[in-house]
Amino acid sequence: MAVWQICIIFADGMNKSHKETISIRFISTAFMILAIAIFKPFGLEVGQWQSYLHLLCLFVLGLSSCFLSEVILRYVVRMPRSYDHGVSYIISRNLRFQLINTPLVSLLICLYRHFVMSRQVEGNQLSWSNYLETLAIIAFLSFAIGLYWRFKFRSRYLAMELEETRLLNEQLKKTQEDLVERDTPHEAHQAQVQLTGTTNDSVSLVIPDLLYIEAVGNYVKVARYAGGEVHTDMLRATSKQMEHDLQAYPMIVRCHRAFLVNLGQVDQIISNAGSMQLRMKHTNECIPVSRSNMSQIKDALKNISFQ
Repeated sequence: MAVWQICIIFADGMNKSHKETISIRFISTAFMILAIAIFKPFGLEVGQWQSYLHLLCLFVLGLSSCFLSEVILRYVVRMPRSYDHGVSYIISRNLRFQLINTPLVSLLICLYRHFVMSRQVEGNQLSWSNYLETLAIIAFLSFAIGLYWRFKFRSRYLAMELEETRLLNEQLKKTQEDLVERDTPHEAHQAQVQLTGTTNDSVSLVIPDLLYIEAVGNYVKVARYAGGEVHTDMLRATSKQMEHDLQAYPMIVRCHRAFLVNLGQVDQIISNAGSMQLRMKHTNECIPVSRSNMSQIKDALKNISFQ
């Protein structure tokens, strides 16, 4: 099975990314086998020279599991390995790889313990207790290996993150310039919009003046810039309700569970150690962007059309 997966990768061209993937999986599996050789679980201390043969077989199983997990990620989950999708994509993909590979390699090891090692060592029969024991060991090793690779590639991820942020800021400025330079902006963007809550209170504003909307308990704070000043109004409503009322305006995007933001009023996108913030014009306030909403911000910058 491992040979078949390797052939698939070779058939794709064996570019740098694929070679690095093979190298990472090989080193990670070797680290796992080294740890097993040191701590000798599963009764490996009994077999003497047979233990080395078992370790070699476990290495093959571990490597096969890695490549099978890569195939599942690429063709089933539809997440090919790529550095072009940004740091958040890489981190998400690595996490999904571990979630797939850890139970898979644990199952393969349990099957090997049952069909091969149980002849020499009692207690290696296939059972839930043995599977959970193996899963705990492999999960701990996977966590340690993941920390190692994250530390090793930290500088690369940082450089990618900085470049990604630079490109996002360029796209942000271009989008805002296109809006300003439009000679006859769409009348919907100049019309007064009335935001209402569950009470009789309401706020009237022009969409380009809106800065952000923040959920504060049972209320939302509406921040807008008009007449050279920043105004804030409180409405008894939810951010979900505000998001629904403003869904006709693609520049109003949810960036966080508690925030809706107007991308036309963002001064700069700031990225720091995997987190993202939006610094607003006129206030210099920094609005957080949750990891789950990063892709929404990126897609909005690419797809917003002021027509």
